Amino acid sequence: MEIQNKATRINLFNFTTPQMRAFHMSWFAFFLCFFAWFGIAPLMKIVREEMHLTQEQVGWCIIGSVAITVIARLFIGWLCDQIGPRLAYTWLLVLGSMPVMGIGFAHDYTTFLIFRIAIGAIGASFVITQYHTSIMFAPNCVGTANATSAGWGNLGGGVTQIVMPLIFTMFIGVLGFSESMGWRASMFAAGLVCALTGIAYYFLTQDAPEGNFKELRAAGKLPEKKMQKGMFWNACKDHRVWALFVIYGACFGIELTINNIAALYFLDYFDYFKKMETAEAIKMAGLFAGMFGLMNIFARTLGGAFGDRFGQKWGLSGRVKWLFVVIFCEGIALMVFSQMSVLAMALPALIVFSLFVQMSEGATYSVVPFINKKALGAVSGIVGAGGNAGAVSAGFLFKTQAINWPTALFILGAIVTSCAFLTFLVRFTEETEEEARLAHDSAITLKSGEKELAASLGQ
Repeated sequence: MEIQNKATRINLFNFTTPQMRAFHMSWFAFFLCFFAWFGIAPLMKIVREEMHLTQEQVGWCIIGSVAITVIARLFIGWLCDQIGPRLAYTWLLVLGSMPVMGIGFAHDYTTFLIFRIAIGAIGASFVITQYHTSIMFAPNCVGTANATSAGWGNLGGGVTQIVMPLIFTMFIGVLGFSESMGWRASMFAAGLVCALTGIAYYFLTQDAPEGNFKELRAAGKLPEKKMQKGMFWNACKDHRVWALFVIYGACFGIELTINNIAALYFLDYFDYFKKMETAEAIKMAGLFAGMFGLMNIFARTLGGAFGDRFGQKWGLSGRVKWLFVVIFCEGIALMVFSQMSVLAMALPALIVFSLFVQMSEGATYSVVPFINKKALGAVSGIVGAGGNAGAVSAGFLFKTQAINWPTALFILGAIVTSCAFLTFLVRFTEETEEEARLAHDSAITLKSGEKELAASLGQ
Protein backbone atom coordinates (compact mmCIF):
# COMPACT_ATOMS: atom_id res chain seq x y z
CA MET A 1 0.00 0.00 0.00
CA GLU A 2 1.22 3.46 -0.89
CA ILE A 3 0.36 6.87 0.47
CA GLN A 4 -2.52 8.35 -1.53
CA ASN A 5 -3.60 11.91 -2.45
CA LYS A 6 -0.12 13.35 -2.74
CA ALA A 7 0.09 16.94 -3.93
CA THR A 8 1.04 17.36 -7.60
CA ARG A 9 2.24 20.94 -7.25
CA ILE A 10 3.71 23.31 -4.67
CA ASN A 11 1.40 26.23 -3.93
CA LEU A 12 3.58 28.33 -1.65
CA PHE A 13 0.86 30.67 -0.43
CA ASN A 14 -1.59 27.94 0.49
CA PHE A 15 -1.60 27.07 4.19
CA THR A 16 -4.91 25.19 4.26
CA THR A 17 -4.00 21.77 2.82
CA PRO A 18 -2.15 19.21 4.97
CA GLN A 19 0.50 18.90 2.27
CA MET A 20 1.39 22.59 2.30
CA ARG A 21 1.16 22.87 6.09
CA ALA A 22 3.64 20.01 6.34
CA PHE A 23 5.85 21.72 3.75
CA HIS A 24 5.94 25.05 5.56
CA MET A 25 6.22 23.65 9.07
CA SER A 26 8.94 21.18 8.09
CA TRP A 27 11.20 23.75 6.44
CA PHE A 28 10.65 26.26 9.26
CA ALA A 29 11.37 23.67 11.95
CA PHE A 30 14.53 22.59 10.12
CA PHE A 31 15.52 26.24 9.71
CA LEU A 32 15.32 26.78 13.47
CA CYS A 33 17.18 23.54 14.19
CA PHE A 34 19.94 24.58 11.81
CA PHE A 35 20.00 28.06 13.34
CA ALA A 36 20.42 26.63 16.85
CA TRP A 37 22.79 23.86 15.70
CA PHE A 38 25.33 26.34 14.34
CA GLY A 39 24.36 29.35 16.44
CA ILE A 40 27.59 29.13 18.43
CA ALA A 41 29.84 28.98 15.33
CA PRO A 42 30.04 32.75 14.63
CA LEU A 43 30.65 33.36 18.35
CA MET A 44 33.48 30.85 18.67
CA LYS A 45 36.11 33.59 18.79
CA ILE A 46 34.61 34.76 22.11
CA VAL A 47 34.33 31.20 23.43
CA ARG A 48 37.88 30.37 22.29
CA GLU A 49 39.31 33.34 24.17
CA GLU A 50 37.17 32.85 27.28
CA MET A 51 37.97 29.14 27.66
CA HIS A 52 41.52 29.37 26.22
CA LEU A 53 40.85 26.73 23.56
CA THR A 54 43.65 25.40 21.36
CA GLN A 55 43.27 24.70 17.63
CA GLU A 56 42.96 20.99 18.43
CA GLN A 57 40.19 21.65 20.95
CA VAL A 58 38.34 23.85 18.46
CA GLY A 59 38.72 20.98 15.98
CA TRP A 60 37.18 18.53 18.43
CA CYS A 61 34.27 20.93 18.93
CA ILE A 62 33.75 20.98 15.16
CA ILE A 63 33.81 17.17 15.05
CA GLY A 64 31.61 16.84 18.13
CA SER A 65 28.92 19.14 16.74
CA VAL A 66 28.22 16.75 13.87
CA ALA A 67 29.26 13.37 15.31
CA ILE A 68 26.14 12.38 17.23
CA THR A 69 23.97 13.41 14.29
CA VAL A 70 25.15 10.35 12.37
CA ILE A 71 23.52 8.08 14.95
CA ALA A 72 20.54 10.39 15.43
CA ARG A 73 19.74 10.41 11.72
CA LEU A 74 19.90 6.63 11.44
CA PHE A 75 17.52 6.34 14.40
CA ILE A 76 15.13 9.09 13.35
CA GLY A 77 14.61 7.58 9.90
CA TRP A 78 13.50 4.31 11.50
CA LEU A 79 11.36 6.25 13.99
CA CYS A 80 9.52 8.09 11.22
CA ASP A 81 8.48 4.76 9.71
CA GLN A 82 7.21 3.69 13.14
CA ILE A 83 5.38 6.70 14.62
CA GLY A 84 5.21 9.17 11.74
CA PRO A 85 6.99 12.47 11.11
CA ARG A 86 4.60 14.58 13.22
CA LEU A 87 5.43 12.97 16.55
CA ALA A 88 9.07 12.45 15.59
CA TYR A 89 9.54 16.17 14.90
CA THR A 90 7.66 17.22 18.03
CA TRP A 91 9.84 15.14 20.34
CA LEU A 92 13.07 16.05 18.54
CA LEU A 93 12.40 19.79 18.78
CA VAL A 94 11.35 19.74 22.43
CA LEU A 95 14.14 17.45 23.66
CA GLY A 96 16.75 18.91 21.29
CA SER A 97 16.15 22.42 22.60
CA MET A 98 17.47 21.44 26.04
CA PRO A 99 21.20 21.21 25.21
CA VAL A 100 20.88 24.33 23.03
CA MET A 101 19.77 26.27 26.09
CA GLY A 102 22.03 24.24 28.37
CA ILE A 103 25.28 25.15 26.61
CA GLY A 104 25.00 28.48 28.39
CA PHE A 105 25.99 26.66 31.59
CA ALA A 106 29.28 25.38 30.12
CA HIS A 107 32.25 26.61 32.16
CA ASP A 108 35.25 24.87 30.57
CA TYR A 109 36.33 22.95 27.47
CA THR A 110 34.95 19.61 28.66
CA THR A 111 31.45 20.83 29.53
CA PHE A 112 31.32 22.96 26.39
CA LEU A 113 32.25 19.96 24.22
CA ILE A 114 29.61 17.76 25.91
CA PHE A 115 26.86 20.29 25.18
CA ARG A 116 28.19 20.87 21.65
CA ILE A 117 27.95 17.14 20.98
CA ALA A 118 24.43 16.92 22.44
CA ILE A 119 23.22 19.85 20.33
CA GLY A 120 24.14 17.87 17.21
CA ALA A 121 21.15 15.58 17.75
CA ILE A 122 18.80 18.25 16.39
CA GLY A 123 20.55 17.86 13.04
CA ALA A 124 18.42 14.74 12.62
CA SER A 125 15.58 17.15 11.85
CA PHE A 126 16.67 17.05 8.21
CA VAL A 127 15.58 13.42 7.85
CA ILE A 128 12.09 14.19 9.16
CA THR A 129 11.80 17.17 6.82
CA GLN A 130 12.67 15.04 3.79
CA TYR A 131 10.48 12.18 4.96
CA HIS A 132 7.48 14.43 5.50
CA THR A 133 7.68 16.15 2.11
CA SER A 134 8.42 12.84 0.34
CA ILE A 135 5.10 11.34 1.48
CA MET A 136 3.15 14.54 0.84
CA PHE A 137 4.20 15.26 -2.79
CA ALA A 138 3.86 13.29 -6.03
CA PRO A 139 6.79 12.13 -8.24
CA ASN A 140 6.50 15.04 -10.67
CA CYS A 141 7.43 17.58 -7.96
CA VAL A 142 8.86 15.58 -5.03
CA GLY A 143 12.44 16.51 -5.94
CA THR A 144 11.56 20.20 -5.92
CA ALA A 145 9.58 19.87 -2.69
CA ASN A 146 12.42 18.01 -0.94
CA ALA A 147 15.05 20.42 -2.20
CA THR A 148 13.09 23.56 -1.31
CA SER A 149 12.10 22.46 2.19
CA ALA A 150 15.64 21.32 2.96
CA GLY A 151 17.20 24.35 1.26
CA TRP A 152 15.12 26.84 3.18
CA GLY A 153 15.93 24.88 6.32
CA ASN A 154 19.64 24.92 5.55
CA LEU A 155 19.24 28.66 5.13
CA GLY A 156 19.33 28.74 8.93
CA GLY A 157 23.04 27.98 8.70
CA GLY A 158 23.60 31.21 6.79
CA VAL A 159 21.15 33.34 8.74
CA THR A 160 22.66 32.31 12.08
CA GLN A 161 26.09 33.53 10.91
CA ILE A 162 24.57 36.99 10.45
CA VAL A 163 21.88 37.14 13.14
CA MET A 164 23.64 35.55 16.12
CA PRO A 165 26.39 38.21 16.18
CA LEU A 166 23.61 40.83 16.09
CA ILE A 167 21.76 39.16 18.97
CA PHE A 168 25.05 38.91 20.83
CA THR A 169 25.72 42.61 20.19
CA MET A 170 22.23 43.48 21.43
CA PHE A 171 22.76 41.63 24.69
CA ILE A 172 26.09 43.33 25.41
CA GLY A 173 25.39 46.74 23.84
CA VAL A 174 21.74 47.34 24.72
CA LEU A 175 21.12 45.17 27.77
CA GLY A 176 24.58 45.59 29.26
CA PHE A 177 25.55 41.92 29.41
CA SER A 178 29.20 40.91 29.52
CA GLU A 179 30.62 39.06 26.49
CA SER A 180 30.57 35.84 28.53
CA MET A 181 26.89 36.24 29.39
CA GLY A 182 26.04 37.56 25.92
CA TRP A 183 26.84 34.38 23.97
CA ARG A 184 25.12 32.27 26.62
CA ALA A 185 21.93 34.31 26.51
CA SER A 186 21.96 34.20 22.69
CA MET A 187 21.99 30.39 22.70
CA PHE A 188 19.26 30.20 25.34
CA ALA A 189 16.98 32.32 23.15
CA ALA A 190 17.60 30.05 20.15
CA GLY A 191 16.75 26.94 22.16
CA LEU A 192 13.54 28.43 23.53
CA VAL A 193 12.20 29.14 20.05
CA CYS A 194 12.95 25.53 19.02
CA ALA A 195 10.89 24.19 21.93
CA LEU A 196 7.91 26.39 21.07
CA THR A 197 8.07 25.29 17.42
CA GLY A 198 7.97 21.65 18.51
CA ILE A 199 4.65 22.26 20.24
CA ALA A 200 3.30 24.06 17.18
CA TYR A 201 4.35 21.16 14.92
CA TYR A 202 2.18 18.76 16.93
CA PHE A 203 -0.97 20.85 16.51
CA LEU A 204 -0.52 22.17 12.96
CA THR A 205 0.55 19.10 10.96
CA GLN A 206 -0.46 15.51 10.22
CA ASP A 207 1.65 12.58 9.08
CA ALA A 208 0.19 11.99 5.61
CA PRO A 209 -2.36 13.57 3.22
CA GLU A 210 -5.14 11.33 4.56
CA GLY A 211 -4.30 11.55 8.27
CA ASN A 212 -1.89 10.34 10.93
CA PHE A 213 -0.13 6.96 10.83
CA LYS A 214 -2.03 5.64 13.83
CA GLU A 215 -5.43 6.23 12.22
CA LEU A 216 -4.27 5.02 8.80
CA ARG A 217 -2.99 1.76 10.27
CA ALA A 218 -6.25 1.26 12.13
CA ALA A 219 -8.13 1.78 8.85
CA GLY A 220 -5.89 -0.68 6.99
CA LYS A 221 -4.49 2.02 4.71
CA LEU A 222 -0.93 1.61 5.99
CA PRO A 223 1.08 -1.50 6.93
CA GLU A 224 1.26 -2.36 10.64
CA LYS A 225 4.44 -1.58 12.53
CA LYS A 226 5.40 -5.25 12.69
CA MET A 227 5.36 -5.38 8.89
CA GLN A 228 7.99 -2.63 8.84
CA LYS A 229 10.50 -4.90 10.55
CA GLY A 230 13.36 -5.79 8.29
CA MET A 231 12.93 -2.73 6.07
CA PHE A 232 15.91 -1.02 7.67
CA TRP A 233 18.15 -4.02 6.97
CA ASN A 234 16.85 -4.27 3.42
CA ALA A 235 17.95 -0.68 2.91
CA CYS A 236 21.34 -1.47 4.43
CA LYS A 237 21.89 -4.27 1.92
CA ASP A 238 21.42 -1.94 -1.05
CA HIS A 239 24.80 -0.71 -2.34
CA ARG A 240 23.09 2.30 -3.94
CA VAL A 241 22.13 3.56 -0.48
CA TRP A 242 25.77 3.54 0.62
CA ALA A 243 26.91 5.21 -2.59
CA LEU A 244 24.45 8.01 -1.86
CA PHE A 245 25.64 7.96 1.77
CA VAL A 246 29.15 8.91 0.63
CA ILE A 247 27.90 11.33 -2.02
CA TYR A 248 25.77 13.18 0.50
CA GLY A 249 28.78 13.33 2.78
CA ALA A 250 30.59 15.06 -0.07
CA CYS A 251 27.98 17.82 -0.29
CA PHE A 252 26.03 18.24 2.94
CA GLY A 253 29.05 17.16 4.98
CA ILE A 254 31.03 19.94 3.31
CA GLU A 255 28.26 22.44 4.03
CA LEU A 256 28.29 21.54 7.73
CA THR A 257 32.07 21.90 7.79
CA ILE A 258 31.97 25.34 6.16
CA ASN A 259 29.22 26.47 8.54
CA ASN A 260 31.46 25.50 11.44
CA ILE A 261 34.68 27.10 10.22
CA ALA A 262 33.70 29.95 7.89
CA ALA A 263 33.68 32.80 10.43
CA LEU A 264 36.95 31.69 12.05
CA TYR A 265 38.47 31.07 8.61
CA PHE A 266 37.82 34.65 7.56
CA LEU A 267 39.03 36.05 10.90
CA ASP A 268 42.26 34.02 10.90
CA TYR A 269 43.29 34.03 7.23
CA PHE A 270 42.28 37.46 5.89
CA ASP A 271 44.01 40.66 6.97
CA TYR A 272 40.85 42.70 6.38
CA PHE A 273 39.43 41.64 9.77
CA LYS A 274 42.59 41.98 11.84
CA LYS A 275 42.39 45.79 11.94
CA MET A 276 38.92 45.81 13.53
CA GLU A 277 37.65 45.71 17.09
CA THR A 278 36.63 42.21 18.20
CA ALA A 279 32.85 42.75 18.15
CA GLU A 280 32.98 44.49 14.75
CA ALA A 281 35.25 41.81 13.27
CA ILE A 282 32.92 39.05 14.48
CA LYS A 283 29.92 40.83 12.99
CA MET A 284 31.59 41.36 9.59
CA ALA A 285 33.05 37.84 9.45
CA GLY A 286 29.61 36.46 10.29
CA LEU A 287 28.10 38.53 7.49
CA PHE A 288 30.53 37.19 4.89
CA ALA A 289 30.30 33.63 6.22
CA GLY A 290 26.52 33.91 6.07
CA MET A 291 26.68 34.45 2.32
CA PHE A 292 27.54 30.76 1.96
CA GLY A 293 24.38 29.60 3.70
CA LEU A 294 22.10 32.24 2.20
CA MET A 295 22.46 30.59 -1.20
CA ASN A 296 20.10 27.94 0.17
CA ILE A 297 17.19 30.26 -0.46
CA PHE A 298 17.20 29.11 -4.09
CA ALA A 299 20.25 26.93 -4.91
CA ARG A 300 19.10 23.67 -3.33
CA THR A 301 15.70 24.14 -4.96
CA LEU A 302 17.48 24.43 -8.31
CA GLY A 303 19.21 21.13 -7.67
CA GLY A 304 15.93 19.36 -6.97
CA ALA A 305 14.02 21.11 -9.75
CA PHE A 306 16.64 20.20 -12.36
CA GLY A 307 16.58 16.68 -10.94
CA ASP A 308 12.84 16.56 -11.66
CA ARG A 309 13.44 17.97 -15.15
CA PHE A 310 16.17 15.46 -15.93
CA GLY A 311 13.90 12.73 -14.55
CA GLN A 312 11.06 13.85 -16.79
CA LYS A 313 13.26 13.68 -19.88
CA TRP A 314 15.63 10.77 -19.17
CA GLY A 315 13.98 8.86 -16.32
CA LEU A 316 15.61 7.97 -13.02
CA SER A 317 18.99 7.60 -14.70
CA GLY A 318 18.66 11.24 -15.75
CA ARG A 319 18.38 12.29 -12.11
CA VAL A 320 21.62 10.42 -11.38
CA LYS A 321 23.45 12.02 -14.31
CA TRP A 322 22.50 15.46 -13.04
CA LEU A 323 23.82 14.49 -9.61
CA PHE A 324 27.19 13.56 -11.14
CA VAL A 325 27.52 16.95 -12.86
CA VAL A 326 26.85 19.08 -9.78
CA ILE A 327 28.99 17.01 -7.39
CA PHE A 328 31.94 17.12 -9.81
CA CYS A 329 31.62 20.90 -10.23
CA GLU A 330 31.34 21.34 -6.45
CA GLY A 331 34.73 19.71 -5.93
CA ILE A 332 36.40 21.91 -8.53
CA ALA A 333 34.82 25.06 -7.04
CA LEU A 334 36.00 24.15 -3.53
CA MET A 335 39.59 23.74 -4.72
CA VAL A 336 39.41 27.15 -6.38
CA PHE A 337 38.01 28.81 -3.24
CA SER A 338 40.75 27.29 -1.08
CA GLN A 339 43.40 29.11 -3.12
CA MET A 340 41.86 32.56 -2.68
CA SER A 341 43.82 34.77 -0.24
CA VAL A 342 42.27 38.15 -1.12
CA LEU A 343 38.76 38.81 0.22
CA ALA A 344 37.53 40.39 -3.02
CA MET A 345 38.37 37.15 -4.86
CA ALA A 346 37.36 34.78 -2.09
CA LEU A 347 33.76 35.97 -1.80
CA PRO A 348 32.76 35.34 -5.46
CA ALA A 349 34.53 31.96 -5.31
CA LEU A 350 32.62 31.15 -2.10
CA ILE A 351 29.30 31.98 -3.75
CA VAL A 352 29.98 29.77 -6.80
CA PHE A 353 31.15 26.96 -4.55
CA SER A 354 28.04 27.35 -2.38
CA LEU A 355 25.79 27.20 -5.47
CA PHE A 356 27.10 23.76 -6.41
CA VAL A 357 27.08 22.48 -2.81
CA GLN A 358 23.39 23.28 -2.38
CA MET A 359 22.43 22.00 -5.83
CA SER A 360 24.26 18.73 -5.10
CA GLU A 361 22.19 18.26 -1.96
CA GLY A 362 18.96 18.92 -3.82
CA ALA A 363 20.00 16.56 -6.61
CA THR A 364 20.78 13.80 -4.09
CA TYR A 365 17.34 13.94 -2.53
CA SER A 366 15.66 14.02 -5.92
CA VAL A 367 17.01 10.45 -6.23
CA VAL A 368 16.46 9.18 -2.67
CA PRO A 369 12.62 8.79 -2.81
CA PHE A 370 12.96 6.29 -5.66
CA ILE A 371 15.51 3.91 -4.10
CA ASN A 372 13.11 1.96 -1.86
CA LYS A 373 9.60 3.32 -1.29
CA LYS A 374 8.82 0.69 1.35
CA ALA A 375 11.77 1.81 3.46
CA LEU A 376 11.74 5.53 2.74
CA GLY A 377 12.57 6.47 6.33
CA ALA A 378 15.49 4.05 6.49
CA VAL A 379 16.95 5.22 3.18
CA SER A 380 16.47 8.89 4.07
CA GLY A 381 18.08 8.31 7.45
CA ILE A 382 21.10 6.41 6.14
CA VAL A 383 21.80 8.88 3.34
CA GLY A 384 21.22 11.81 5.69
CA ALA A 385 23.64 10.30 8.19
CA GLY A 386 26.20 10.23 5.39
CA GLY A 387 26.19 14.01 5.40
CA ASN A 388 27.27 14.10 9.02
CA ALA A 389 29.73 11.25 8.59
CA GLY A 390 31.35 13.36 5.89
CA ALA A 391 31.48 16.36 8.23
CA VAL A 392 33.05 14.25 11.00
CA SER A 393 35.71 12.96 8.60
CA ALA A 394 36.41 16.47 7.30
CA GLY A 395 36.69 17.77 10.86
CA PHE A 396 39.88 15.80 11.45
CA LEU A 397 41.62 17.85 8.76
CA PHE A 398 40.93 21.02 10.74
CA LYS A 399 42.11 19.83 14.16
CA THR A 400 45.64 18.90 13.16
CA GLN A 401 48.50 21.40 13.41
CA ALA A 402 50.29 19.71 10.48
CA ILE A 403 48.28 21.47 7.74
CA ASN A 404 46.64 24.87 7.57
CA TRP A 405 42.96 25.35 6.79
CA PRO A 406 43.36 26.45 3.13
CA THR A 407 45.28 23.23 2.45
CA ALA A 408 42.60 21.22 4.25
CA LEU A 409 39.93 22.79 2.01
CA PHE A 410 41.94 21.95 -1.13
CA ILE A 411 42.22 18.31 -0.05
CA LEU A 412 38.47 18.20 0.58
CA GLY A 413 37.83 19.58 -2.91
CA ALA A 414 39.88 16.81 -4.47
CA ILE A 415 38.00 14.19 -2.43
CA VAL A 416 34.61 15.63 -3.44
CA THR A 417 35.56 15.54 -7.12
CA SER A 418 36.48 11.86 -6.78
CA CYS A 419 33.20 11.06 -5.00
CA ALA A 420 31.24 12.22 -8.05
CA PHE A 421 32.14 8.97 -9.81
CA LEU A 422 30.22 6.97 -7.19
CA THR A 423 27.04 8.04 -8.97
CA PHE A 424 27.84 5.35 -11.55
CA LEU A 425 26.87 2.79 -8.88
CA VAL A 426 23.33 4.19 -8.56
CA ARG A 427 21.31 2.32 -11.16
CA PHE A 428 17.67 1.31 -11.54
CA THR A 429 16.02 -1.70 -13.14
CA GLU A 430 13.85 -1.29 -16.23
CA GLU A 431 10.85 -2.23 -14.10
CA THR A 432 11.59 0.55 -11.60
CA GLU A 433 12.16 3.04 -14.42
CA GLU A 434 8.81 2.13 -15.97
CA GLU A 435 7.02 2.36 -12.62
CA ALA A 436 8.49 5.81 -12.02
CA ARG A 437 7.52 6.94 -15.53
CA LEU A 438 3.91 5.82 -15.07
CA ALA A 439 3.70 7.48 -11.64
CA HIS A 440 5.11 10.69 -13.12
CA ASP A 441 2.65 10.65 -16.05
CA SER A 442 -0.22 9.99 -13.64
CA ALA A 443 0.78 12.96 -11.51
CA ILE A 444 1.04 15.21 -14.58
CA THR A 445 -2.41 14.10 -15.74
CA LEU A 446 -3.85 14.76 -12.29
CA LYS A 447 -2.20 18.17 -12.16
CA SER A 448 -3.66 19.09 -15.58
CA GLY A 449 -7.09 17.97 -14.43
CA GLU A 450 -6.83 20.14 -11.33
CA LYS A 451 -5.91 23.16 -13.46
CA GLU A 452 -8.86 22.57 -15.81
CA LEU A 453 -11.21 22.22 -12.85
CA ALA A 454 -9.89 25.39 -11.29
CA ALA A 455 -10.30 27.23 -14.60
CA SER A 456 -13.89 26.04 -15.02
CA LEU A 457 -14.77 27.08 -11.47
CA GLY A 458 -13.17 30.47 -12.12
CA GLN A 459 -15.46 30.97 -15.09
